[in-house]
Order: sequence, then C-alpha cells, then structure tokens
Amino acid sequence: MIRTQRLAAGVCALLATLAAGLAFPAAASAGEPADGATPKVDLVLDVSGSMRSRDIDGGSRMAAAKQAFNEVLDATPEDVQLGIRTLGANYPGEDRRTGCKDTAQLYPVSTLDRTEAKTAVATLSPTGWTPIGPALLKAADDLGADAGSKRIVLISDGEDTCAPLDPCEVAREIAAKGIGMTIDTLGLVPNTKLRKQLSCIAEATGGTYTSVQHTDELTDKVNQLVDRAADPVVTPVATEGAAQCTDAPALTSGLYTDREEFGQQRWYKVDVRPGQELRASVSVAADRTVNPDHGVLLRAVTTHGREIVRGEAAGSGRTDMLSTGLRYPKATSDDDAPAETVCLQVTNSFSAAPGVKTTPGLPVELTVDVVSGPSQADDVASFGLGRGWWLLGVLVLTGFLAGLIWGWVSRWRVAVWRTN
Repeated sequence: MIRTQRLAAGVCALLATLAAGLAFPAAASAGEPADGATPKVDLVLDVSGSMRSRDIDGGSRMAAAKQAFNEVLDATPEDVQLGIRTLGANYPGEDRRTGCKDTAQLYPVSTLDRTEAKTAVATLSPTGWTPIGPALLKAADDLGADAGSKRIVLISDGEDTCAPLDPCEVAREIAAKGIGMTIDTLGLVPNTKLRKQLSCIAEATGGTYTSVQHTDELTDKVNQLVDRAADPVVTPVATEGAAQCTDAPALTSGLYTDREEFGQQRWYKVDVRPGQELRASVSVAADRTVNPDHGVLLRAVTTHGREIVRGEAAGSGRTDMLSTGLRYPKATSDDDAPAETVCLQVTNSFSAAPGVKTTPGLPVELTVDVVSGPSQADDVASFGLGRGWWLLGVLVLTGFLAGLIWGWVSRWRVAVWRTN
C-alpha cells in the first residue's frame, strides 16, 4: 500500500512538472526589456508645512526624510539615473492658486552626483501646500517617455490640498499613456484618508503603498524601490483595440496594454500559421471602486464570426483583478497554406460605483504568444502533454509490475511465516 501511494505521488509530480512547462511559454518578442535602456527614478518629496511635526523617532518628519535621502543617495546603483522633485517647498503664503503650482525639480533626473544632490537636499525646509497631483504630472515629464524602467517614488505626510485635480485621476492618466511608468507611495502618517489616497495612486500604475513611521523603515523602503528600478522589467507595448475585428490592430507575440471602458469590448487580431499554437491571456484591473459581480471574457473568433475557443472569469468584488486565457492550436497542412487571422475579443462586465469616473477606461494587459504547435493533433486533446504520455505510460507500467512483484513477495513471506 505504501509503495502504491508513493507511485501515485510520483505520477502526480510528473503531471505537475509537465503542466508547468506549458504554463510558462517562451518569452515574447514584443514588450521585452530594452537592451541598454537606462533605468530612471524620480523621488518626489512632500515639503509642506506639516513636515515640521516631530513624531518620527523624536525628530521632525523633514529630518527623517533628509537622513533617509542621504543614505539612499549613497546606496544608489551607478546604472540608475535619479532625480529629486519637491512639492510645497517654496511658497509659504495663503493664496491657493499659487500654492498649488509649488512643485520644482530640486535635482534633475541624470547620472547621480552624490555631493551635489546631498547639498540640494540639505537646503529643504517645510514651507507650504501639498500639490500632489501637479507634482506627479511634472515628475512624469521629468522621466520622459523613452524605453526603460521608470519609477516615481512619492513620499508624503498628508493628503493633496489642490483638488479638483485629483492625484488618483492623475495617476490613471499617466498609466493610460502606456509608457510603463510605476508610482510607488510612502505615507509618513498612519492616517486612513492618506492611506486611501496614496494606495489609489499606487494601484493605478501597478505600484505599491507603504506606511512608514521610522527613519530606518523609510531608508530601507526607498532603497528597495530604487534597486528595483535597476532590475530588468518587461514594459508592455501600448496598443488600442478596435470596435470590430476588421479595424483591429495586428499583434505579434508580446505583452500589450490598453484601456477599456466599463462594459465595453475591444478587438485585436493575430496571424496563426498551420502547425502553430496561439496562447493568449488577458487581465482587467479595477483601479477604482466598482460594483460587485463582474467578469471578463476572452474569445478567439474567425474573421467570419465563428467562435473557436473562449476563456472567462467572474468575480464578486473580493479581488481587484480578473484574468483568463485560451489556447488555439492550428492543425498542420500538407500544402503551403496561408496564415489564418484569428480575432481576439476582450469584453468586461465591470460597472462603476456611484460617483466614480468612468474615464480613462480600466487597465487591460494582454499577453499573446504564437509558438510551434504540438507534433500531432491528438497531443492537444491529451492535456497538452504531447510525447510526455510515453514517459507517463512507462512509469505506470513500471509501477504496475512493481506492485505485482511486491504483492507476490509479501504473500510468499506470509506463507513462510505461517509454515514456521
């Protein structure tokens, strides 16, 4: 019995291993990390009047930020271009219009001169308003739209004071440009409203929010984010789906990003040659408050409207993202048959909660991979294991014979015991 259980466990492990090989296809050609692209980071620091508060390790919030910045500047990798932008650092007055324009580039995004950057940080003094939205717009301009990792790290101790320019909407607009820019946020005060606003900003661009209340925590987190910018990342290629397949953009293997309105459908098309297999997956993120009970549908359709295969997923509001996928193997052909155009339809059933803006649309991430198909058509029906079934059959037969032999030996030992 024990031997049989071990054999079954081994067979299950084999199945899991073979399935894992299918779950992670080869890297796509579009949306890969750009060789030689320089990673860029823009540190955006809140220098508003509230940064005078002395509640971080016995000192002011500004002092903690300065100490953290100095340590981060010392540890910044040589291959990362880093800049520093401030908000609320220069205007001490009460005029709201002027205060909401108070954002400046303290140190340009460039190869780092540590001494010069530290000298600039040392001059900062808590002063004015908290124009987070305008500062994010300017920071996006600081980083530019060229290839490579681009990261904004926002450090603030208070909510934006310059509405109606909602910083969350600003983050969504930045994400909608499809330039692969991530915004990470750090809150210096455990405040519910601040947490909600900074979380919304981060989630809109796929970034992270962290609440920090000690200087060493702030230093470690900023260092981590700067180091992360130096890691190779896959930047999705921006595309724009069409309302019908005939007008849809033609995609090749790669990672793509788009925006889709609530309850809308978008079309894309992919050419699949005989003997190839199309693997596609889509994720739709709810980057704002949505009603529960929603879903996403991905369909592969011929140009004549016949559905080939579909993948769908449903949610109940417990997760901010829904994902689904599909596979379509095209049979081999003896003659030189042309490629087949497969239409991909992405549909969502999200609906906005009352008072929530519907523009820009929800973020859509689409992965397309066209690979060499299985060698035989029946490979696909066999859970995609292909020739792995031969190995599985050998293992099953070996286990069966081992079980018979073990049973015969066990019975012989029992017979000998009874005789003795």
